[in-house]
Parts: sequence; structure tokens; C-alpha cells
Amino acid sequence: MSEFQTIKYSVANRVATIRLNRPEAMNAISQKMRLELKQAIDTAEASDDVRVVIISAEGRGFCSGTDLSEGLAGFKTIDAQIQQEYMPVLMGIHDASKLYIASVHGACAGIGAALAMTCDLAVMADDAFLYLAFAGLSLVPDGGMSYHLVNALGYKKAMQLFAEAGRLPALECEKYGLVNKVVAPADLASETRAWAQTLAEGAPIAQRFGKQIMRAVHDSSYREIAAKESGLQNSCMISEDCQSAIKAFFQKQKPVFRGV
Repeated sequence: MSEFQTIKYSVANRVATIRLNRPEAMNAISQKMRLELKQAIDTAEASDDVRVVIISAEGRGFCSGTDLSEGLAGFKTIDAQIQQEYMPVLMGIHDASKLYIASVHGACAGIGAALAMTCDLAVMADDAFLYLAFAGLSLVPDGGMSYHLVNALGYKKAMQLFAEAGRLPALECEKYGLVNKVVAPADLASETRAWAQTLAEGAPIAQRFGKQIMRAVHDSSYREIAAKESGLQNSCMISEDCQSAIKAFFQKQKPVFRGV
């Protein structure tokens, strides 16, 4: 278990869980939480005992967004705060060699929604929703939310959701590919854990390189992606994991991946 103040961090069976833990504030992301999230992400990335990371939350909702009661928390501008404290968290997930699964219940609002959407995969309770409150506060989306929403929904639907400060229910999130699975609220934790456990038994080298390739698709041409695939496929093929998995395939056995 962790010694953090605003999150909980634990590892079991190669799955790390980072739980937002400010339920009294609907897990509003304070400066302390931003710093602790970055520390937890760095810890998971450096750990050979971790292959998959779950981000979930305590209390009645996933996250209400930034803790507005702190103001700029010592920064001169919101831009400086986002660049120096939020982006290291979000890019830490984006660039991680491990797979991240968001486990979302209740309201998932503001930059908390950006945190969930930045994860590689997501499971959502069927009564949960994304809430774009920004326009209601005369703000624009931040944390890369515009990128995720336009890519998933298209410009017009994304603009409508923003301009109306709207909510996107779980089933709509699944329809547009913002989440992978929608489950009953009572099953959210167990379903997420079971999926993470299955992924943690998979091939970590292939998962790491596959994430690199797919994260690069929107910024690359077909030829560039094909070349990237080819180069990383070479690295996969010479790994012990690949060689042992091929052997297990012919022997009709389940492969065991060691990450080497």
C-alpha cells in the first residue's frame, strides 16, 4: 500500500492500481494530487513487477476536474500550471511502456475526463458519464481533450458537446470508442481487475511496441507507420519471449512471457 495523501497506490499480480482518493471533494485534482500522480506513474514505469496500470477512484464519482478552490496554486498563469503539472502526468501515461486502463464510475468531468481518455483502454460503469463543464465556466477544454473528442466523435459532435457543456453517457462513450467496455456499477472493479490481469499475462514487449506504433498513427503517414512496424517487429522477433511463444504454439502450450 502507498503512503500518498491524495491517491492510493498498490501492486498485485503485476497490476498496479492508482486510485484518486479525495472523495470529499469528488476527487478534484489538487496540486498535491498532480504531484503524487506523477510520482505514482514514474514508480509504475520503473517497476519490473508492473505490466498494467489501472486508474480508478474512491467515492461517488471518478473526478470533478481541477480543484478550483486552489486557484493557480502558485503559478502566474493557467498555461504554466497545465504545462508544468498536468502535462507531465498525461504524457507520463501517453509515453509509458505499460498499458493503462481507466476504470470510471459516476461523473468524469473536466481535466479528469482528459486523464481517463489519455489511458490506453477504459471500462465505464453504465451510469457514469463524461461531463464537459468548460464552456459553462467560460473555459476551453484542456489536457488534450479536444484531440480525443474530435478524433472519436468528429468535429461537429465534439463542438456541440463542448459548446453545450454537455454530458456523454457511458453507452455513447462506448459507441464512439472512447471506452472499451460498459458494465454494471457493481461489477466495475472486478471486471477491470480481471481484464488487467489477463493483459498482465500477455507479452509486455509486444504491448509496449504496439502502443508506440498506435500512438504514432495520427502524426504519421502510412509509409512511416509501416516502417515503424517493420523495425519494431524485428525487435520483437529476436526476443526470448517471441521465440518461446513460437515454440509453445507448435507444442500447443500456453506461452509464458518474461518481458525479455
